[in-house]
Amino acid sequence: MARDLPSLNALRAFEAAARLESVSQAASELHVTHGAVSRQIRQLEDELGIALFSKAGRGISLTPAGRQLRDACHDAFDGLREACTALRQDQQQAPFLLACPGSLLARWFIPRLDRLNAELPDLNLHLSASEGELDPRRPGVSATLLYAEPPWPADMQVYPLRQERIGPVLSPRYAGAARLLDQPAEVLLGEALLHTRSRPGAWRDWAERQGLDAAQLRNGQGFEHLYYLLEAALSGLGVAIAPQLLVADDIAAGRLLAPWGFVETRHQLGLWVSERQPQGPAQQLADWLGKALQQADA
Repeated sequence: MARDLPSLNALRAFEAAARLESVSQAASELHVTHGAVSRQIRQLEDELGIALFSKAGRGISLTPAGRQLRDACHDAFDGLREACTALRQDQQQAPFLLACPGSLLARWFIPRLDRLNAELPDLNLHLSASEGELDPRRPGVSATLLYAEPPWPADMQVYPLRQERIGPVLSPRYAGAARLLDQPAEVLLGEALLHTRSRPGAWRDWAERQGLDAAQLRNGQGFEHLYYLLEAALSGLGVAIAPQLLVADDIAAGRLLAPWGFVETRHQLGLWVSERQPQGPAQQLADWLGKALQQADA
């Protein structure tokens, strides 16, 4: 079948020259030389075994065969243009589905969603939240925002956004707050600590980076998801371990305290996109997220 159709480049050069009735104007439209268009037309005539143009003074005119092919090319290229335009519009209108942890969505993303929609109005962002393990390869997902530890998989394009920082937080309303504040981090070794099953190693990671014996940590109330853990801390139920990003607004507002600061972990927050996905919208979102995170740190 492919051999029954002449070169598409030759047909494109012919269509432009026939429509404009000028080889020079066709060359200008196609951003090639006059000689390149002439060669493509000669190649097409040789392949078809018939003249498509004849000399008309200093210009050219179409032969009957040329007019027949011009009309066919016009219809074919118009159809291709319409199809490509429709595909671009469909792509622009298609939702960009971002998957992310529910705690990150609720505590950081949603408060900034109006600004994102205003600054990236063409993104058509849809959000999917989960507190379970996120799969960036899930069908239908355009990108996934998650914390993970490098190296990155070869089949994923990962846009690193920031290093994770975690630390203990508590509410000023916590009954033991006065006893704990202004004390070194070792004071937490005797505390029943709030924790989450979705990140069981968080307290251990923090203790090791503080030079403390993680074996002396004592677990208190546990929660299935990080979001519930943070709500418990806000309610004054105890000391929780939390990513700085998710409690920064609460600390700024005085709803939570972080007396012992935050330490970096091996995890990085990144925007994960399959190599098979178009990267343009993801790059736009990654750039926006990077700027928003920098502003949050300021």
